[in-house]
Amino acid sequence: MTTIDQSATRIKKACVIGGTGNLASILIKHLLQSGYKVNTTVRDPENEKKMSHLRVLQELGDLKIFKADLTHEGSFTSPISGCEYVFHVATPINFTSQDPEKDMINPASQGVINVLRSCLKSNSIKRVIYTSSAAAVSINNLSGPGIVVDEENWSDIYFLTKEKPFNWGYPVSKMLAEKAACIYAEEHNIDLVTVVPALIAGNSLLSDPPSSLSLSMSLVTGKEMYLIGLKEMQKLSGSISFIHVDDLARAHLFLAEKETASGRYICCSYNTNVPEIADFLRQRYPKYNVLSEFEECLSSAKLTLSSEKLIKEGFRFEYGISDMYDEMMEYFESKGLIKPKES
Repeated sequence: MTTIDQSATRIKKACVIGGTGNLASILIKHLLQSGYKVNTTVRDPENEKKMSHLRVLQELGDLKIFKADLTHEGSFTSPISGCEYVFHVATPINFTSQDPEKDMINPASQGVINVLRSCLKSNSIKRVIYTSSAAAVSINNLSGPGIVVDEENWSDIYFLTKEKPFNWGYPVSKMLAEKAACIYAEEHNIDLVTVVPALIAGNSLLSDPPSSLSLSMSLVTGKEMYLIGLKEMQKLSGSISFIHVDDLARAHLFLAEKETASGRYICCSYNTNVPEIADFLRQRYPKYNVLSEFEECLSSAKLTLSSEKLIKEGFRFEYGISDMYDEMMEYFESKGLIKPKES
């Protein structure tokens, strides 16, 4: 008599918190293509523009959409129920906030605790994967070059809260939320793995470009807010480091399923700086105007983000910087957001 391996036939189920985001949508696609049933949460299911890519993804497999809000305790209990893995990808972002503590810092920490409380109520959760940010590890007052940043590093919160540099609320929110998640998970015996991604580049399923792609493309679009953001990013962290969104989504799934995974994992496949990016863009895409005045930017990166721990687990990156920008150029062209030089 032939016995059926129940583990091989069992349908796996995952919950992705914050389904309207760029990484979340690509992660949902990878999960569905890997045979998972997926629940995802959104703040406003009535916003059809923000929901349109999720409607398309529902054609790939079993995707259920739930209304939930990071600030509402208990709103994640239903979508998390019955899931093996929870991917907490959502984070409050408000680059123009006059009160980062109210708009980003407090909601980020409160939100991750609310999600973890719902995980505690579920008997099915094997692991929670929390998406942090390179901004939580790379901002410091050290002088380079040659600094290698790994999972032992944290950004200098004293410097950030005292000096309040451009967009200081975001790195502080990511640091404090990650630390709050780690403490809560340890106290309540939740298996938590943290992914620390570099600047996310590559393709997008969203109808409007996400802020990470707008930052990466600001040397071509010339959009002042994002151009300032890119320069300030290098000024604060000492480098511009990239990860392709598909590699990042695969890393999330890889770390969820990898039993030996634990702690933090930096996810970065390319370290560079603003002047080097500009040179690369001018050579690869000569039909576009690329900005070239960067007196305030270091001509060489102060530091590099190391993904050695992730690679030692057995993960391999598939996309290089050319792939990332080829896809972003195509995306921005398709949206009418960039135009070639006039000949």
